[in-house]
Amino acid sequence: MRISEGADAWAHELAHVRRLSPATVRAYRSDLRDLADALGDPALRDVDLEMLREWLWRATQRGDARSTLARRAASVRGLFAWAADESIVPFDPSLRLVAPKRGRTLPTVTTATAMSRVLDDARERAADGDPLALRDAALLEVLYAAALRVSEVCGTDLDDLDAERRTVRVLGKGGKERVVPFGLPAAEALESYLVRGRPALVGRGSGTAALFLGVRGGRLGARSAYDIVSRTVAPAIGATAIGPHALRHSAATHLLDGGADLRTVQEMLGHASLGTTQIYTHVSAEKLTATYRLAHPRA
Repeated sequence: MRISEGADAWAHELAHVRRLSPATVRAYRSDLRDLADALGDPALRDVDLEMLREWLWRATQRGDARSTLARRAASVRGLFAWAADESIVPFDPSLRLVAPKRGRTLPTVTTATAMSRVLDDARERAADGDPLALRDAALLEVLYAAALRVSEVCGTDLDDLDAERRTVRVLGKGGKERVVPFGLPAAEALESYLVRGRPALVGRGSGTAALFLGVRGGRLGARSAYDIVSRTVAPAIGATAIGPHALRHSAATHLLDGGADLRTVQEMLGHASLGTTQIYTHVSAEKLTATYRLAHPRA
């Protein structure tokens, strides 16, 4: 079995057995396609550690980010671990393959005051009843209030929303479902959108169960959601560009600053491990210092 054939079989298992997200499977397949092209697509059993190291070294020389190199190494290790388990190869040549550690570059974080101003401005623009303005205001409120990923908010259907309990059911990474609460401002923005905005957008296209709709009436795409956030949030905070993940990160940071414990934030974000939450969230030095002064007997 050649690398390309093994990559196809392994990707099928990732998608249909382990049920990883389509984006993750595409990334792994892209890495392995590059490996096959670089090595001439040899048989899996003919690949050795030096060949894999050479492939990673070339990626380093062309300036690939450390996160990309780490993912490439993970792709290779996953493929050969699977091939060894299936007795396709006599041994796993990737066991000693080392990639640089991932950097901890954090996305832009807005202050709570700046975020409040952004959301107030969005609500004012929606006051005249424009369907797209109502949608944008509701989208921003939900992204920030529930700290959702853009794929989660775009994948949400009407039936996933519980207006009475102010919760939304979302499907996160790995097909894991969770229920996330949101507050009164988001509930009010959603009500305005559902009553006055969404019906007008549905009329522009075919019917769909999606909560958030695009200009033509279909499900709002991740690219469109990114554009909405960047267009409305970036100018307000003086940034050149900002995406939906910055709202998620800001929400988590503001929760911690407000006194939420890390485990609760982990549950809300849908992280599998607490370590992931620690990477994506931080507490400001000012907050830490203030807490120390109030709590420590020798402060």
